[in-house]
Amino acid sequence: MTSTRNILHALSFDIEDWFHIVEVKAVEDPSLWPKLSAQSSLVERYTDLILRLCDDANVRATFFILGWIAERHPALVQRIASAGHEIGTHSFWHRRVYDLTPEVFAKDIADSIAAIRAAAPSADIKGFRAPSFSITQGAEWAFDVLLDQGLTYDASLFPAARGHGGYACTPGPHVITTPRGRTIPELPMSIARFGPKKLCYCGGGYMRLLPSSMIHYGLRQEAAAGRATVVYLHPRDFAPDCPKVTMPPHRFFKCYFNTRGTEAKLRRLLEYARFGTCREVLAAAESSNGTNPPSV
Repeated sequence: MTSTRNILHALSFDIEDWFHIVEVKAVEDPSLWPKLSAQSSLVERYTDLILRLCDDANVRATFFILGWIAERHPALVQRIASAGHEIGTHSFWHRRVYDLTPEVFAKDIADSIAAIRAAAPSADIKGFRAPSFSITQGAEWAFDVLLDQGLTYDASLFPAARGHGGYACTPGPHVITTPRGRTIPELPMSIARFGPKKLCYCGGGYMRLLPSSMIHYGLRQEAAAGRATVVYLHPRDFAPDCPKVTMPPHRFFKCYFNTRGTEAKLRRLLEYARFGTCREVLAAAESSNGTNPPSV
């Protein structure tokens, strides 16, 4: 079986604040965000923790940054860039892609890139991750918008059923043909089989819920198939002091369960396997497959 250290896995973080949660009425109005941020902002403190964890492990990751955050916390974006990490965009307003028109989505992406570049002019922004993995069937037009905006890869597809996303696709890094006949490399989230079920094991609430033994099992299973695992986390995943707002019980559990354990789990994971940026993982997959997709 292939060792988890023989494959380069992708370490990624979606940089948003605690109130950037979709479909939760208490925080869905963007006009409330400045007040919520002033009352309790976690994004700088816990992104700085993430930067320390990466530095301790000598790992470079991909930070998909919300344009709204870049505009208000430019020094944070500068710290991420200065540490040598890859910077991508997570949109500007954290809206689900399938709720937008191509024109509105294009402006959102353009505004996000402008905000990130204003904070870190040297940032080479090539990748995108959709809020809530919300490129779903019928929203494939989004891939053409990304290419039109100068981005060269996507990391938005979640190949299993979930609340706000889900898209059946080839597991592992692959190339997508867009509705307009162009191609774009895709780095979907990782799914492993646990008994009769296929589950995400390596990000957000899934990673907080599962014990390290199951997370490592998922990495080994994907590595045995020759595929990299994509880890994704948010600053609030590390925040036991995250403010609580009213939401359905299942969402409440997923948002707030075991935030105290995330740091230790990530430290163990960074010791267990070899990690790099999303662009590096896509480049490694291209090299090993002997294919020639568009350069990332």
